[in-house]
Amino acid sequence: MSKFTKSVTAMALALAAVAGSAQAEYPEKPVEFVVPWPPGDLEDVLTRMIAEDFSETYGVPTAVVNKPGGGGGPFPGAIEVANAPADGYTIGSFIIAIPVVGPQIGIPELNPDPFVPLGNFLTYPFVIATSGNAPYATMEELAAHAADNDVVLGHFGAPLVPTQVTFGLASEMGFSYAADAAFDALDCNTLASGDVDVINTTLQLILPCLDDVTVLASIGAERIGLTPDAPTVAELAPNLDVALWNGLFVHADTPQDIQDKISAVAEQTMMSERAQTLAAETGALVYWQPAAEVVTQIEKDIETMAGIEAMLAE
Repeated sequence: MSKFTKSVTAMALALAAVAGSAQAEYPEKPVEFVVPWPPGDLEDVLTRMIAEDFSETYGVPTAVVNKPGGGGGPFPGAIEVANAPADGYTIGSFIIAIPVVGPQIGIPELNPDPFVPLGNFLTYPFVIATSGNAPYATMEELAAHAADNDVVLGHFGAPLVPTQVTFGLASEMGFSYAADAAFDALDCNTLASGDVDVINTTLQLILPCLDDVTVLASIGAERIGLTPDAPTVAELAPNLDVALWNGLFVHADTPQDIQDKISAVAEQTMMSERAQTLAAETGALVYWQPAAEVVTQIEKDIETMAGIEAMLAE
């Protein structure tokens, strides 16, 4: 072997070693977790726990950035993650709507779906609720009331999964809302102000006034521990069985070893005492569902939402 060949070979080996070392050093700079909703709800609280644990594990700064906007899109937070380099330094904390609805509603950055899941960690205690002094206390009574009275629904965005499920339930029960409107936050003040008659929201946002509201139904297959008397939408209409989850996502080209590092920290966070305490206090389900199972979940949810869309188009 000539001296030149030996030199080139040595240089190639050195560069390969440097490249491998650089990849192994992830993370070596601040990591950003993007939440496409305002701060304060469960996905935000749990994502902040993950960010804190990630920083402690790897010794790098982390930040949770809230980027709300457009209840039914354009999901600027998700677009930011889609446009970021696939290097694991920009991580999305996404609700079901981003991978299930986002690619379907004309957002170029989200179609085709640019993300891969790292894992789901939250099923929201999502409810359909009304004021405690409303003239109806069940979905059946609401349906009867709506036959002769206008009922206005407040939601986070018309194309979003819980809103579509709420519309679907009304259709199944033979009524429709006279009007509806999207809000960035749906909490105690939304009902107290009289702006709307019924809201679909997470239980977390109405916990402070839970004694003053009536939960008509919860969205999902399991009743919520804090509102055990409220039926699930799936009980009232089995074809509307959709769980409202949140998970971590990264760009699809992100190296697998980086995905694994993020997932490992997130899984430990969800099993921690503080995360499980939050679950007990709010009625949420907090867990870790691995990526392969999330892919299957997304496929099932897309099929269910297609059925709801067809039903509402009739």
